[in-house]
Amino acid sequence: MSAAHDEASARVLQSLWESVRSGQEEILLSPYLPASFAFLTHVLLCAPFLALDALGSVSPRVRSWRIAAGSGPPPSLRCWFDCFLRVLYRYLTAVLPATALFHTLGSPALPQLAPSCWQLFVEVFASLLLFDTFFFIWHVCMHRVPWLYRNTHRQHHQHHVPFALAAQDSGSLELLSLLLLALSSTWIVGCHPLSEISFHLINSWLAVEDHCGYKLPWALHRQLPCLGGAPHHQAHHTLHSVNYAPYFIHWDVLFGTYRGSV
Repeated sequence: MSAAHDEASARVLQSLWESVRSGQEEILLSPYLPASFAFLTHVLLCAPFLALDALGSVSPRVRSWRIAAGSGPPPSLRCWFDCFLRVLYRYLTAVLPATALFHTLGSPALPQLAPSCWQLFVEVFASLLLFDTFFFIWHVCMHRVPWLYRNTHRQHHQHHVPFALAAQDSGSLELLSLLLLALSSTWIVGCHPLSEISFHLINSWLAVEDHCGYKLPWALHRQLPCLGGAPHHQAHHTLHSVNYAPYFIHWDVLFGTYRGSV
């Protein structure tokens, strides 16, 4: 039964990979894909939280899910639009040209075969752990080195109560560094392109959920205690000196910088 299930899963993955690869090689190998994919994915994943912010003005239940319910209303549509323009500008002027150059340094090739289910799981999980480690180190440096904080990270902390789109509302250097850390994580792991796509989707969703400003009943951190979630990251934006890891809590626990939600 297990072997039959594995074989069926392998066929599904192979079919999915062939549908992605068929006729799309030029797009998949484009040096402009990483930045374009990151930006569009981020915006689309933020859309449900824009709807929640709009519903919050009329629904007491939605307002009760907000972490900082007493700090004022949800961000306005104007606030979302201004944030969108800032992020778009930095992607066009810094992230897109830099990641295109980074992409051309490699020798990309698309494999014929899809990864197995186990390979996909291991590669995605390993990339998440590696990125979480890189981000923790870099995040601590940005807070502990005054020049780095002033010139890279201070803009992100203008949002004392973050919202979904603000996950990437950072200076050009920080935004670029985080995308390069993500790309480097999959490169070190040696991800299959399908695993890499899956990693970037999950990575983007976790970043959006961390900054959404809501304690949602179905949030991932409620199902997986190893994840901090939005309350965990809200504590970082409030106190600044705790909860440096983006997703998992183990590094903060080990280094004594873990703090529960505030």
